[in-house]
Amino acid sequence: MIKCPACAHENAGTNNFCANCGHALVEHESTGDTTRVAEVESAEDALGEELSAEDVSAINHLRAHSALLIVRQGPAAGARFLVNSDVTTAGRHPRCDIFLDDITVSRNHARFTRRDGHIWVEDENSLNGTYVNRTLIDGPVALRRGDEVQIGKFRMLFFTQPG
Repeated sequence: MIKCPACAHENAGTNNFCANCGHALVEHESTGDTTRVAEVESAEDALGEELSAEDVSAINHLRAHSALLIVRQGPAAGARFLVNSDVTTAGRHPRCDIFLDDITVSRNHARFTRRDGHIWVEDENSLNGTYVNRTLIDGPVALRRGDEVQIGKFRMLFFTQPG
């Protein structure tokens, strides 16, 4: 158990954030989990270790101006989320387009916006922030193929159609 330095709530030893107040917990011993950012020219280049054949097929069949987020780590590892509208919301609220059911995710956590030929991600004043390639973002960020987007415990790889 880890005691939260902000509210003294007892949390599971694997928590990174307090389940009661969301405060970052004192770092605990590493579990050996690592995350890599996949910089790939095509989905086929990433097939070996990063993507399954089904993931590659889904990426290769994306329509123009759409994208796919593939959960690589977190409660829904292996899940895929399609980003195919001008605005796609992500969060713990059931009405979000991308529903991420975990206490580390704010109700309205992040927004993906399609404009200027790119898909941008922006944090919606969430408690735990939104990360792109393990860097906390403080404004809109244009995503590139292979970027890692982290929302709470969900680490997702971002892919657009091959091109």
